[in-house]
Amino acid sequence: MRNYKKKAAALLVAAALGASTIPYAVMNVSAAPAVIAKVSASSPLSNKDIEAAVNELVKLGVMQGYPDQSMGTLNPINRAELAKMIVKTFLLEDTAPNAVTLTDVSPNAWYEDYAATVVALGIMQAENGQFGPRAVVSDEELIQAVSKALKRDLKSVNAWASPFSTTNNNLTRGEAAYLLQTAHKAIPSDQAKITNVQSLNAITLIVTFDKPLTTTDEEFTKAKTDFAFNDGLTLTNMPRLKTGSIATYIVPTSVQQAGTTYNLTYKGQHAASFTGNATKVNMTTASQVTNDTFEVEALQANGVTDYGYIISAYSGGRGANAFILDENNQAGGKTFQIISSMQARQVTITPEGGQPIIAKYVPFTQSTDGKQEPKFRLPEGQALKPGVTYMVTSDWAAIANASFVAKEIPTLQLTGAEAASETSILLTLAQDPEDELFSGRSVELTAPTGEKIIASYKYSSRKGAVGVFDLAKDTKLTPGTTYTVKPIGSWATAQDVTMSLN
Repeated sequence: MRNYKKKAAALLVAAALGASTIPYAVMNVSAAPAVIAKVSASSPLSNKDIEAAVNELVKLGVMQGYPDQSMGTLNPINRAELAKMIVKTFLLEDTAPNAVTLTDVSPNAWYEDYAATVVALGIMQAENGQFGPRAVVSDEELIQAVSKALKRDLKSVNAWASPFSTTNNNLTRGEAAYLLQTAHKAIPSDQAKITNVQSLNAITLIVTFDKPLTTTDEEFTKAKTDFAFNDGLTLTNMPRLKTGSIATYIVPTSVQQAGTTYNLTYKGQHAASFTGNATKVNMTTASQVTNDTFEVEALQANGVTDYGYIISAYSGGRGANAFILDENNQAGGKTFQIISSMQARQVTITPEGGQPIIAKYVPFTQSTDGKQEPKFRLPEGQALKPGVTYMVTSDWAAIANASFVAKEIPTLQLTGAEAASETSILLTLAQDPEDELFSGRSVELTAPTGEKIIASYKYSSRKGAVGVFDLAKDTKLTPGTTYTVKPIGSWATAQDVTMSLN
């Protein structure tokens, strides 16, 4: 009786489609049959890989099979089938913000809702309203769709698809199932639990969860509460998902005490214990940048990488500089140390014959312009003295060439200013500094009436020699007023720089 019902359902679907074959993705059998999965000899995926993926998607209601208990895993997958699998995998029913009209999709087609949903959400395209439901899906199209549906970086999804996407064969249903099963594991959950903790160095943990964290749980203010340690250890910035991983995070901490047993509690529940790590990050050279700022360089050639190049959130913006470290933090046969977030970091700089000075990290300077050179600044009003030798030391970094002789460095020159809006301005330097030397700087705008407004650099906004400066909260430019612009402090000079809001 059961088999008869399956066949009847299959015939109804076939009649609706007007086709002689029945796409497994459209059938709706409540009790899934055992899967028979076959892989072609040319596919790098094994029968076991495909079978495991298909079985999991059958359990999730994403895939259903033929009456003969086969899954058509060797057949090319078309766009209609993929639309349904995407919607079902990522639970996207009734999530589209707006209705869309697809001119080549009948309102009665089994896939109409799925196609409309993925197009409305921007996951799949329908140029000029044409969805092309029977068009065969390419590897690239599948990877793009999964990336958009999951809101995960392309480099990670490409890595998950690498077992089959490196071939020139047509994308099969089995291969699509393999990637979708992997991607399903990477759906964020507010119930995520820690499965492993590794102390990588004195300021970095590698924490693996059973599911990725939600955007809310990644936010620093919440994460700082959720991650609790003993003996004064604290989270210093938000956890960052490693590119290519399912749910492994780089977690920056304050400096760990070597040999101390730390207990990590996550959301009030004991998660793991680990031993404080004495390993310092291998930095190469300390050198002066401006009269009050210096940097500490690290080199990937020496097996040290800034986390900005290996986290999912930054992958798209780092271009060819972004790469993937495996579970052993290796790439290309080399094991890497990881520099986690520099937020709240500091180092000590000591002039020869003088007293130590604490210099604090300048935000958003640790890996810019393809370099790994976090910058540190002396306290307000202090400057490096030309001719004096300075030594840089740290409780989190081992610096191979830690000393430099200070010299007088010409200050930056502001040559122009213009209003970008009533609350922000664009400042132009005489030349491109090729680095984030605007960071942490401010200017003062003075109106003819004597009214003064402070504007501070918007981090990471520099385009060449031009940077965006935002006005202080609750202040605005007055239209038609000409303001004189001058740097606050000695970080730059400006002669007759004025601007107005038209």
